[in-house]
Amino acid sequence: FSPSISQSFYVKKLQDYVKTLKSVEVGQPFVDFNLNNPDGVPTALSSVIGKNYVLVDFWASWCSPCRAENPNVVAAYKKYHDKGFDVFGVSFDKKKEAWLKAIADDQLTWTHVSDLKYWNCEAGKLYGIQSIPQNVLISPDGIIIEKNLRGQDLRDKLEELFD
Repeated sequence: FSPSISQSFYVKKLQDYVKTLKSVEVGQPFVDFNLNNPDGVPTALSSVIGKNYVLVDFWASWCSPCRAENPNVVAAYKKYHDKGFDVFGVSFDKKKEAWLKAIADDQLTWTHVSDLKYWNCEAGKLYGIQSIPQNVLISPDGIIIEKNLRGQDLRDKLEELFD
């Protein structure tokens, strides 16, 4: 590329995005963040890393594919939570009431956080999230071991780890 192109705003944005994706690819240590839980208490991802496998689930109340996937995550959580599986929900909502209603309606009983910034979610930026649903599975030692496990793929991976 010519210097004018390689120094352009868009090329720099793309380079930053690629750098972000490389920092959170499978095999890399998790990237910590700290967002408020539904009670307004700052809650770090690192607070749940260290003893269980943790599925960081990026979702929102208004996201139909996310809501359709929630029963699969609930079933996995119920089956494997006592064996060492946890979920850490990161919402891309902007309306707290809608977020809380979806948590209750879908019976999502794990830890939830959100900065209520919609697509400007700080955790989403750290993980290069540009569409949802997405998730990241982190091992007890803090390493990203899988990404975007849904439905049968999530069940298969958890069976491999726990059964």
